[in-house]
Parts: sequence; structure tokens; C-alpha cells
Amino acid sequence: MNEPLPILIENSVQIAWDFLELSGEIADPAEASKFLQKVIADLVLRGERRRLMLSNRAITAYKKFKEQQLKAA
Repeated sequence: MNEPLPILIENSVQIAWDFLELSGEIADPAEASKFLQKVIADLVLRGERRRLMLSNRAITAYKKFKEQQLKAA
């Protein structure tokens, strides 16, 4: 599948968002949105084009980010 990069990023963010939202892990929607977009865009810039890999890596990164925030608080 050769979908345009903006569509790939949007779809990957949506998959990650849906998972995190259903699991109750999104406390701050604006923060989560920016975080997921940045992680996925960075992965795309490094050459990753598999939608589920982008989503899964963003989910993992977000969970680690939230865990670190809890430890710091």
C-alpha cells in the first residue's frame, strides 16, 4: 500500500488513539494527540511505512512517557 504520507500518519495516529482511548490511558487529549503525531512523524521520517508498526510503536512510547510522568510526580 502506497498511501500518501499525511494519510499514513493520520491513520496510524487514529489507530493508536483508539487503542489508548479504549484502554482508558488518555488523560489529556491535547497532550496525547501531539505526542502520538510527533512519534509517528519521526518514525515516518526514518523510513517506517507500516501502519500497524507505526501505531504500535507510538502506543508503546506513549505508555512509557506516561509511566515516566507518574514516577516524576
